Amino acid sequence: MEILVKTYRGPLEDLFHTGHIAVVDSQGKLLYSCGDPARVCYARSSAKPIQALCVLESGAAEKFGLDDQDIALFCASHNGEPMHVEAVRRALAKAGLDEGYLQCGVHYPLYEPEADRMKAEGIEPRQIHCNCSGKHTGMLVTAAALGEELDSYYKPEHPVQRRIRAMVGQVCQYAPEKIILGTDGCGVPVHALPLRAFAHGIARMADPACLGGKLGEEAARITAAMAQYPEIMSGTGRIDAQLMRKYPDRLFCKSGADGYYIVGDKQEGIGVAVKIDSGVGQARNAVVTEVLRQLGIISEQDLEEFAAVHTPTARNHKNEDVGLMKPVFQLRKAD
Repeated sequence: MEILVKTYRGPLEDLFHTGHIAVVDSQGKLLYSCGDPARVCYARSSAKPIQALCVLESGAAEKFGLDDQDIALFCASHNGEPMHVEAVRRALAKAGLDEGYLQCGVHYPLYEPEADRMKAEGIEPRQIHCNCSGKHTGMLVTAAALGEELDSYYKPEHPVQRRIRAMVGQVCQYAPEKIILGTDGCGVPVHALPLRAFAHGIARMADPACLGGKLGEEAARITAAMAQYPEIMSGTGRIDAQLMRKYPDRLFCKSGADGYYIVGDKQEGIGVAVKIDSGVGQARNAVVTEVLRQLGIISEQDLEEFAAVHTPTARNHKNEDVGLMKPVFQLRKAD
C-alpha cells in the first residue's frame, strides 16, 4: 500500500490514506501511476459520463427534445439544491414522466443549507432529492424512448442496465463479462474493473475520435455539457464544479463515492482515475488537485484557488486550526 495523503495534528503525522492512481492515454498506454494502477475497484458515480452515452445512443435526446443541461444532469451526483430538483422534474416531464417513477432511494440534500431548511420547516426528503436522481432520470428516459418496462429499470437484468454494462466495456476496451457488478447506494448496478482500464475509457472520452463516428460525437457532447453546466452535475462548493469552471475547455471531472474520482484532459487526450482506500472524500480531493498540479494542468499560481481542497485544515469545535491534510506522493512515470 502506498501512502498518498498524511494528516498532521500539531507536529504529529496522525492519519494516513493509502491509494492508487492511473494516468492513461487514449491508446491505453499507462503514463504515470502510484500504488497499484491495476487495482480492481468500483467506479461508482465516476461511471456516469459513460453511462450517459446509453441515453444518447437510445435516441431519447431527439425523441424528447433533451438539451445539454439535461445531459449534464444525467452525469450528476448533485447536491439536491432547488436548481437540481427543478432540473430533474424538467427532464422527466419531457418524456411524459414525473418523480413518482424514480427508484433511487431517499436522503436529505447533500447541500447542508438546503437540508437544514427542509428539516427546520418539517419537509421530508423525497427520491428527487437523492444525489443520483439525475442518473436515474437518464435511465428512465432511455427506457421510455425504447418502449421498455419502467418499474424495473434499475434491476441488473433490465435492458437499460445490460446496455450500460456493455457500454462501459466498449468504451474502456474491457470485456463486459469480466466487469464485476455490485449494487450502488442508489440501488442500480455498479461496475468494478481495473483502475487503469477505467482511466483508458476516460481518455477515450477525452479524445472522442478514438470512439469513432456517432459514439465519438456523443462523447464530445457529454463532456462539453458537463463543463457547460458544472453546477447542475455537482453543486455549490463542489470540487467538480470548481475544476470545470476554471478549465472549461480542457477538463471534465466526476467524483465517485468511497474515494473514486476521474478527470479527462481533452487537450492532451488523457484520463486520470484515483482511488483512496479509506474512501475519505477530502483525501481524494487533495490527491486529485495534486495530480493535476504534477501534470502541469493546475499551475502554482492557480493552486492558490484550490488551497482549501489541496491542503485542507482541520478545525476543532472552537473553530481553531488544529491540523493539516497534505498530499505526499510523487507520480511515477511508466517505463
